[in-house]
Amino acid sequence: MTVTLITGANKGIGFETARQLVELGHTVYIGARDVERGGKAAAEIGARSVQLDVTDDASVAGALAAIDGAEGRLDVLVHNAGVLETELDGPAALRSFDTNAVGIVRVTEAALPLLRRSSNPNVVVISSSAGSFWAVTNPERPEFGLPLALYSASKAAATMLAVQYAKAHPGITFNALEPGTTATNMTAAFGIGRPVEESARVVVRLATLGPDGPTGTLQDEAGELPW
Repeated sequence: MTVTLITGANKGIGFETARQLVELGHTVYIGARDVERGGKAAAEIGARSVQLDVTDDASVAGALAAIDGAEGRLDVLVHNAGVLETELDGPAALRSFDTNAVGIVRVTEAALPLLRRSSNPNVVVISSSAGSFWAVTNPERPEFGLPLALYSASKAAATMLAVQYAKAHPGITFNALEPGTTATNMTAAFGIGRPVEESARVVVRLATLGPDGPTGTLQDEAGELPW
């Protein structure tokens, strides 16, 4: 049975991805900062939960140690936790990069020993085409008109981390993903986005790649994106 960890998965795309992967037979661990919310979300869909705050080293270490003790390996890691700051100042920048980029490093480094024990280790980084230079400079793309400096910059970092991890660990699949504009708590202020079910299916596609699948790419539902 495939063992999967999804960060920030007690709601939104992460939760729906967890639900769909449980239906496919995965043993899914919902990583959530709040123990009660994570446990409630996991119970709702037949998943498991671990307390996991991607901005806290001790929390990350504890979560991966718990999975190691219970499963002895990790097959799929989905970096879903993220924030969207609308203010543009130092504290907001630190929060954006700590969650959206540094958090990827924290969790990946803690997970690598478990991923190496998998026969098909696969890491999916939920990034954004808002972090693509190609997209934000293209007047025909919606990202062209989005003034989200910190979100875009931190997601550009997230995509680069996926590419660099793929180069450093050729035995593990790493891909970044633009899941599609989705109606979640994060985008509520903009009043935009499609249902989470549709975007989660894009995540699931990458989370279920075989060992011969692509690595080191930025993808959306149509395939590889330039960035």
